[in-house]
Amino acid sequence: MEYRRFGRTELKIPVFSCGGMRYQYKWQDTSQDEIPAENQANLEEIIQTALDLGINHIETARGYGTSEMQLGKILKNFPREQLIVQTKVSPEKDPQEFRQNFEKSLKYLQLDYVDLFAIHGINNREILDYALRPGGCLEEAKKLQKEGKFKFLGFSTHAPTEIIIQAIESDQFDYLNLHWYWIYQKNWPAIEAAHRHDMGVFIISPSDKGGKLYDPSPKLVELCSPLSPIVFNNLFCLSHPQVHTLSIGAAKAQDFHEHLKTLELLEQAKEILPTILERLRAEFVKALGQDWADNWNIGLPDWEDTPDQINIETILWLRNLAIAYNMIEFGKTRYNLLGNGNHWFAGNKAKNLNNLDLGNCLRNSPNQAKIPSYLAEAHDLFKGEELKRLSQT
Repeated sequence: MEYRRFGRTELKIPVFSCGGMRYQYKWQDTSQDEIPAENQANLEEIIQTALDLGINHIETARGYGTSEMQLGKILKNFPREQLIVQTKVSPEKDPQEFRQNFEKSLKYLQLDYVDLFAIHGINNREILDYALRPGGCLEEAKKLQKEGKFKFLGFSTHAPTEIIIQAIESDQFDYLNLHWYWIYQKNWPAIEAAHRHDMGVFIISPSDKGGKLYDPSPKLVELCSPLSPIVFNNLFCLSHPQVHTLSIGAAKAQDFHEHLKTLELLEQAKEILPTILERLRAEFVKALGQDWADNWNIGLPDWEDTPDQINIETILWLRNLAIAYNMIEFGKTRYNLLGNGNHWFAGNKAKNLNNLDLGNCLRNSPNQAKIPSYLAEAHDLFKGEELKRLSQT
C-alpha cells in the first residue's frame, strides 16, 4: 500500500480508504440481534481484508444506518493505534442534537475517540450556516475535540464549488471529503483551495459516483484500454498529489482487487494517462461536435434560477456522457435522483418542458437555441422509475 501525508493532520493515510456505506445491514438503526450473522461475517471479512492490505483508514457515518454498530464489533479486536477511524455527523439547527448524534456514533463504534470527524453534508448555504454561525455545530464540534473525542475536524460536501471554497476559506477544517473524478472535474478549484490551506483531500465514491465504473459500458472499456475504467480513474485522481485518498465502498472483500492494480502504475501515470485522455477527448468531440465540446457549459444558470428548478447543467452533463461513452445506465441512475435527492442531489428533471420558457435563464448561453431540445432528448433517454438515495431506502 502507498501512503500520503493527509494535509496538516500529518496522518499517513493509505491512497485507498475503506468506505462504510455498502456493507451494512440496513440504512436505519436497528438492534444488534436483528443483524444476520452472514451480513456481519461479510463486513468483518471486508475489514480484515482491508487491514491485511494496509488499508487502515475506515470511514463511516452516523447516516449509514447499522454501519457504525457493526464496525464496533470488530474494530475493538485491533490495536487502536494502527487504525485511522473516521465518522461523520450531519449538522443540525440545534447543536445539542448534533452532539447527541456524535456521542451515539462513539457508542456504536465502541471507541473512546475517532481520528477523523467530519460535519456531514455541507451541501448548501443554509447548512454551511448551521455549521459556522456563532453557537453552531462547529463550536460544538470544537468542544468535543477539546474533550478528546476526536483528533481532526473535516467536512463532507455535495455542494456547488463556490460553497465548498467558502467552507475551506473559513480555515476551520483540517480535511474535506468531496466529489472529483475524470468525468467530473468541476471541483478542482476547491481542491486547489484545500491544498493552499494544507487540508487533507478525500475523494468520495470514485467508482460509483465517478461513473458506475464497476459496470462500465463496452465503449468506455475500449476507450480506457489497456486499463480498466476503475484503474484509469484511480490513476487519474492519484496522479494529482493534491489528492490523498480514494474511497472504496466495498460490498464484499473481492471489491478491493481491481483497485490494487493501480498501485504498481502510480509512478508511470505521466506516461500512461495522456494517450487514454486524448482518446477519450477525441471521442467526445467526435460524438458531440467541437463547438459543443468546447462551450456546452458556458453561461448555464444555477438550478435555483431556472423555471421548475431544472438542473440544466447536470442533465446536459449526463447527456454528454451517454452520447460520447454510452454511459446510459449511469445517466439513468443519476437523472432519476433529481427531485428526490433533496440537498444531496439538488434540482429537478426536465419533464415539463412544453410548459416552460427557458429563454431568459439561458440568455447567457451560446447554445440557447439547442438546449431545450437536448434536455427533452435527455429526459426521453433517462426517464424511468424515480430513485431515492441509498440512505432513504
